[in-house]
Amino acid sequence: MDKVLVTGGAGFIGSFIVDELVEKGYEVRILDNLDKQVHPTGQTPAWLNEKAEFMKGDVRNKEDVAKAMEGIDVLFHEAAAVGVGQSMYEIDYYVDVNTRGTGNVLEYLANEEHSVKKMMVAASMSEYGEGLYKCPDCGLVEPPLREEEQMAKQEWEPKCPNCGKELKAVPTPETKNLNCNSIYALTKKDQEEMVLMIGKAYGIKAVALRYFNVFGPRQSLSNPYTGVAAIFMSRIKNNHAPIVYEDGMQTRDFISVHDIAKANVLAMESNAANGEVFNVGSGNPISIKGVGETVAKLCGSDLMPEVTNKFRKGDVRHCYADISKIKNKLGFGPSLSFEDGMSEIIEWSNTVKAEDKFEQATSELKKKGLI
Repeated sequence: MDKVLVTGGAGFIGSFIVDELVEKGYEVRILDNLDKQVHPTGQTPAWLNEKAEFMKGDVRNKEDVAKAMEGIDVLFHEAAAVGVGQSMYEIDYYVDVNTRGTGNVLEYLANEEHSVKKMMVAASMSEYGEGLYKCPDCGLVEPPLREEEQMAKQEWEPKCPNCGKELKAVPTPETKNLNCNSIYALTKKDQEEMVLMIGKAYGIKAVALRYFNVFGPRQSLSNPYTGVAAIFMSRIKNNHAPIVYEDGMQTRDFISVHDIAKANVLAMESNAANGEVFNVGSGNPISIKGVGETVAKLCGSDLMPEVTNKFRKGDVRHCYADISKIKNKLGFGPSLSFEDGMSEIIEWSNTVKAEDKFEQATSELKKKGLI
């Protein structure tokens, strides 16, 4: 049975991949630096799988990487700094962790003796920028980000760059051009392309998985840069209404962390995945206003989303996954609905004490001119 390394394996997504691997009988090692934004105490989290070997270390440290790689057959590279807004003012940090950290891992594979035969990398839907759209006259189009002048008029839907007509969102396939509009997205693109490139150059099977909006238990409730579903829940639990930008009808694709973990293991075990890029999402768009309403209902709260009709620079309007490729090649399909998944988070959150840091984070983003 292969020995597997999961970088970032103590984090939200990485820890579920670890659990899935352990359950299937793999020998698992975790490399994680226990970053305090994710792990405020600096200690290993209670959910860390006791059957996995934990190694505290940083992907940017050559000695840590060399030690973690000993005897490893398969690599899951999940370690990353996460957060679109934060990446636009902590630029050096995001490039350092995501791009240079990945480069450090790959440099080891390129220059040292090792037994790694396959690697998976966590990529991101943020690389797409806006999703794919259809114009009634021009067919499929890939619009740029909406101009601030348009947003100021509260004309929220993207317009055709050719004829100016309002567009309708359609599922976004892996073949859509990448149009990064944040440092975070750019560094995730770096991670994806570097892993696939070095894998091809050195004969290591490589797979990139573009995660859409992942949610589930263990998602940090005190981190202001975590996913919107967890942010809304944390606000409601602290008796604050969810804040919704624009008209609230912008959509995202929410996928359970359980399904993300299953997709990763499928990619590892299937030769059909080798050298490929896959969307990992539900394929179902949900409005942000709808997310707030669902979370409030499940929390038994009367706090409805506060729709601001304001906009944030760099926000996309719609992006949801075309999952036909991963379904056809790997047999993957989402197993947990958004409502069932949110019920699970709410139940889990009752065992966790979370500080309300979101007002502070919003203030910071405003100071930087990002809201």
